Amino acid sequence: MTRFIAIFLTGCVRFLAHFPLRWLHAVGAPFGWLVYGASPSYRRRFRANVTQAGVPWVQARGAIGAAGRMMMELPPLWLRPSDAPLPVPVRWQHGELIEAAQAAGRGLVMLTPHLGCFEAIGQSYAERYGAGRGAMTVLYRPARKPWLRDLVEAARRRPGLDAAPATLSGVRQMIRALKRGEVVGLLPDQVPPEGLGVWAPFFGKPAYTMTLAARLVQQTGSALLLVWGERLADGAGYCVRVSELGEALPADAADAAAVINRAMERLILQCPQQYLWGYHRYKRPRRNALVSSGARTPSAPAGGDEAS
Repeated sequence: MTRFIAIFLTGCVRFLAHFPLRWLHAVGAPFGWLVYGASPSYRRRFRANVTQAGVPWVQARGAIGAAGRMMMELPPLWLRPSDAPLPVPVRWQHGELIEAAQAAGRGLVMLTPHLGCFEAIGQSYAERYGAGRGAMTVLYRPARKPWLRDLVEAARRRPGLDAAPATLSGVRQMIRALKRGEVVGLLPDQVPPEGLGVWAPFFGKPAYTMTLAARLVQQTGSALLLVWGERLADGAGYCVRVSELGEALPADAADAAAVINRAMERLILQCPQQYLWGYHRYKRPRRNALVSSGARTPSAPAGGDEAS
């Protein structure tokens, strides 16, 4: 039975990959609302996160449909042939910041929150900048379902784009890429495993935040840029917006995490109608077998959230 379900779901993803983005977005918006209406826990978390951020509901409610659009646009991105161009146009704003970092011969760490179509950024980078400039390595957490894991790993390993698992070997892979002057992409608003982060404010509430982004910059001397992909209306493609951090990155891990969280907040507030407000940002971290039993794990703040 499990094998049949996996085959069926894989077939659905492959079927959807043949449709144009405009059609997928049209279907995705009501799908997002269906999920929102069917899951009380998702609905409560979505509203609680919006309230915590102080975003007016009229600005945030569009993110319900945007979450569905994001899900529906994944099949054509994941399953396009490696030698085929992206199925939709992508415009880069302030891409000269990337070119300047590469011209300096330094590695580059690019940070993006769960905002817009973050899956398109890596593929678009590979298409626009990858040839002759080195690949982009993106950090990913392998999917729990084997059928989905195979699809995602294939999508994130293509010319000009590589993937590093969220393991110690993956961290070493990213360090080597940066020392070669290549690019690494991270989602720093993703909750890291226990022992691999610190508690830092995110929209005024303690959130367990990865220390990896700052450590990569500090250990390799790489440049750091912020990037996010705005989903344009009517299936017109994406606009990838690049900017600088705007603050010095402190040496202290907790202070550096706070600076990065503030940067993510600024990006999210540029387009709250495309942020994944339903993501469980304030959950306690999962246990990490890679951290030795003698390692010190940061304690949770008073009043921490329940585990997911």
